[in-house]
Amino acid sequence: MDIFLALASGAFIGSVLGFIGAGGSMLAVPILIYIFDFSPIVATTASLAVVCIAAVAGVIPKWRKGDVLVKEAVTVWALGLITNVGGGLLSKHIHENLILTGFALILIFTGLSMLRAPIMDRAEKKVPFLILILISLTIGAITGVFGIGGGFLAIPILVLFFHTPQNKAAGTSLLIIAMNCATSLLAHHAIWHNVRWSIPLLIAATAVVISLATSHYGARVNAKTLRRTFAFTLFAIALFTLLETWIFPS
Repeated sequence: MDIFLALASGAFIGSVLGFIGAGGSMLAVPILIYIFDFSPIVATTASLAVVCIAAVAGVIPKWRKGDVLVKEAVTVWALGLITNVGGGLLSKHIHENLILTGFALILIFTGLSMLRAPIMDRAEKKVPFLILILISLTIGAITGVFGIGGGFLAIPILVLFFHTPQNKAAGTSLLIIAMNCATSLLAHHAIWHNVRWSIPLLIAATAVVISLATSHYGARVNAKTLRRTFAFTLFAIALFTLLETWIFPS
């Protein structure tokens, strides 16, 4: 049954990644917690592996097309390194309810960003370097603590600060996510022995295969409808998480 559920979960995550191009890996944490009964800290650790594998698989074809800007990716990753590693080391000392609540708030924020119009390739006012540092630190922190790649923040920064075209921003964001998740996974090394690795690795492998298969059909579906549907899915998961955490704890 676990194998079937892992395959189904990976197919769901991969479909979101393939059709929308981002966000599917964010579903890994609630899936691991509520379907496979992982604790929040173990789920966020395992999620880092899922997100990292999915990001690496996604960045390879974009790298071949020249849509990955290494200098910009390394800059954002390096600026957030302190909070990334620090969050990973401190996460095991944070109460589970706080982790789940923070995760739910991130889902809500991401859902709201999905409802907004995507950033277009146009001249934008360059944001101050201090803002770049703060957002890079934020991306590092949410990766370290919550096991989320932070692409929903990385792409706007790449477009607004570096004036990166949208296609290159998406590819560069994947490299940022891969580096952040690999770094944070190392910081979670004390949790590794508690993870049933067969489940997240099977989810990740299935997600990669399905995302590659469905990405060819994403352009055929209304992008606005996809984003709205995914946004309300995130809202539902966030509401369920908050209710399970504070109102109906198991």
